[in-house]
Amino acid sequence: MYRRYLSAVMLHGHAGAKAVGLGATDLYALNILGLGGAMTPGELGRRTGLTTGPTTRLIDRLEQAGYVRRAPDPDDRRKVIVELVAQPGGLDEALAPARQKIGAIVQGYSPEQRAVLFDYFARAADAYLEATAELHGRRTD
Repeated sequence: MYRRYLSAVMLHGHAGAKAVGLGATDLYALNILGLGGAMTPGELGRRTGLTTGPTTRLIDRLEQAGYVRRAPDPDDRRKVIVELVAQPGGLDEALAPARQKIGAIVQGYSPEQRAVLFDYFARAADAYLEATAELHGRRTD
C-alpha cells in the first residue's frame, strides 16, 4: 500500500511537471529552492542528487526560462547563489485537482486524526532526508 502511494505521488509529480513544460527534475529543483531559499549550485546539486555538469545545465535551463537567477553570494562574492524568481505559469492550476482531492480526504478526518497525519508527514520527511544522507554517506546533523 505504501509503495503504491509513493509511486502515485511520483507519477503525479512527473505529470505536473510535463503539464507546465518542465522535466520532473526541473520542477523538483524549483520546489527545493522554494522550500530552502537561495543556495549555491553545489547545494542544489546535492539536494537534487545531480553531479556538477547536470546541475549547471539544470540551472542554465531554469535561468533561460526565467525561473531562477544566479547572483553573487552576499557572504562571499567569489561564490554564486541560485535564487528562485518565478514559478512556472499554470503550475497552481495543474496541481489544483490533486490538492482538492487530497484536501477533501484530509477534511474527512477529525482534528485529532489530522494532527496525527501532519505529525507523521513532518517526521517522515525528516526520516527520508536522514536516510538519503546515509545512502550518500553523510549525516544531516
